[in-house]
Amino acid sequence: MKIVIIGGTGLIGSQVANMLKNKHEVIAASPNTGVNTITGEGLEEAIKNANVVIDVSNSPSFDDDPVMNFFKTSNQNLLPAEKRAGVQHHIALSVVGTDKLQDSGYFRAKQVQENLIKESGIPFTIVHATQFFEFAGGIAAMSTSEGKVKLSDAFIQPIASVDVATFLAKVAIEKPANKILEIGGPERFRIDEWIKQYISSTGKSLEVETDINAPYSGVVLEKTTLTPQNPVYLGTNEYQNWIAKPENKR
Repeated sequence: MKIVIIGGTGLIGSQVANMLKNKHEVIAASPNTGVNTITGEGLEEAIKNANVVIDVSNSPSFDDDPVMNFFKTSNQNLLPAEKRAGVQHHIALSVVGTDKLQDSGYFRAKQVQENLIKESGIPFTIVHATQFFEFAGGIAAMSTSEGKVKLSDAFIQPIASVDVATFLAKVAIEKPANKILEIGGPERFRIDEWIKQYISSTGKSLEVETDINAPYSGVVLEKTTLTPQNPVYLGTNEYQNWIAKPENKR
């Protein structure tokens, strides 16, 4: 098959490409490789004769207007181009809890993306993943206020990016589900306890303060917003083993 990965040079996309390239024709499409879904540059040529398109791209800015513009424009260019090319399966990576996080501009934009996919007429699979292990540091940074990391005690079920990539590579060679599939990691943590484990494991001098009203991406969390309700796949990597590896202590 010819499989085009939009965002194919990023964290997830590059791993998916490596998993599929030995058995399939894989195009890792990104602005770095001359394919831009915002401007349309190189898009038609990249997806010509493609069987499957996997979209794991993300906005360079998470501010409300730019992120909405990114996901809306990208999909308004990408999906019609796929339709013209006869693509048989569109796969998109999205986020567990998106529909419950609509007070956040980022998640409103992700919802628009999902709606455009469902309305496109192209057979699809939307994969809702939980937060990646790799973004624990980002959560700590965005939650720091007045010298403390302020976090909710809501639950989170983080997953290693390699497990996300493994599932996407599997979906790529299967029939479209035409629905949302939820995936997560093998363990559920309180988000404040998870970030404490990250801080301890990486030797950072940060103090976590638990606040049930602490926002996550601008949204006050319900207890299970960030955990999958009906997961079809749970990753095999446990966090304590993953973070113990020197290359992951960032």
